Amino acid sequence: MTDDWLRRNRANWDDRVRVHADSDFYDLPGFRDGACTLRGFELDELGDVSGKRLVHLQCHMGQDTLSWARRGAAHVTGLDFSEAAIRTARQLAEDLALDGQSRFVTADVYDAAEALRGERFDVVYTGLGALCWLPDLPRWARVVAGLLDDGGVLYLAEFHPFTEVLGDDGKSVEVDYFDERGTTWDEPHTYTDGPPLAHTVSVQWQHPLGAVVTALAQAGLRIEFLHEHATTLFQRYPVLERTGPAQNPVFRFPAGHPRLPLMYSIRATRW
Repeated sequence: MTDDWLRRNRANWDDRVRVHADSDFYDLPGFRDGACTLRGFELDELGDVSGKRLVHLQCHMGQDTLSWARRGAAHVTGLDFSEAAIRTARQLAEDLALDGQSRFVTADVYDAAEALRGERFDVVYTGLGALCWLPDLPRWARVVAGLLDDGGVLYLAEFHPFTEVLGDDGKSVEVDYFDERGTTWDEPHTYTDGPPLAHTVSVQWQHPLGAVVTALAQAGLRIEFLHEHATTLFQRYPVLERTGPAQNPVFRFPAGHPRLPLMYSIRATRW
């Protein structure tokens, strides 16, 4: 693990913003026109957020954050360590006349309590490629617990760590599931369409599902459910088939192929 992982990752994500903001993948024009970026199972599992105060950790450009505002949250806060992403999110909120219902804060997730000055929330929302950027899950879980008001809810939707065990064919087991050491990657492109990056190096961690649940439980949260999903949001393996609506497609293994967990979701409460 590199000692300067945070600097490298912040530079990498600052660089990604310019590509993501112009990409078809994020489709900011479509979002401005009313598209919702939240997945159906997220809406069902978290439920009605009307009148609630919600904070979205590692919010990137704020589309999911603002989607919760559109769903009736009284006030939403997005937090991300990339100043470029936060600038984009603020502009998006202004464009949609949601700036009075939202705020966006630049800070590392581990510093969220200080950045938000001890504020408590009804909902902490996070996930979908967030946890792999964090080396210390117990510390993250304590941050989450500290942000929740009594009776508040964490809702986490994330890519299943089992997907990292399989090779590119989606069939062969090639990676140690329990290896939580940081891995340094040097990749010329981000995961969307668009030009190459200037800052290509990042550091990521793989966390087994048990480590996530244990960290939350030890932070004092009560797990309401852990759901594993047989669909994902992108073509993780060539064998996956695209299905669902054009704006929010999902990918699954074809009929006859053994189903495997591709995403998971957790709801937990602070008492």
